[in-house]
Amino acid sequence: MITPRSFVEAQLYQNEDAVIQDALRHLLRSRPELKIKLAVYQYQTQNASLERAAELAGVSWAQMKEILIEHGISLRLGPETISDALEEIQTLREELEKS
Repeated sequence: MITPRSFVEAQLYQNEDAVIQDALRHLLRSRPELKIKLAVYQYQTQNASLERAAELAGVSWAQMKEILIEHGISLRLGPETISDALEEIQTLREELEKS
């Protein structure tokens, strides 16, 4: 059976964490729907902001908002901290510059 340790022993990776991280990157690249599901989960359960969830999913904040609505998830409107507010302002500026 192949394990992360097998890759380390073959000197392909420095440690097992590096093997796992690389495997997860490839998994998310080959199955982008998992990124969206993970982002939805983190928004729901781990208090990730809309911007953070969008970043995790690889979509715009407007797209993430629609995804959450489609999943029947209530949006948390408005920033909870000044840091969150500043982050949202920066994101909005970047979105407007793209337009």
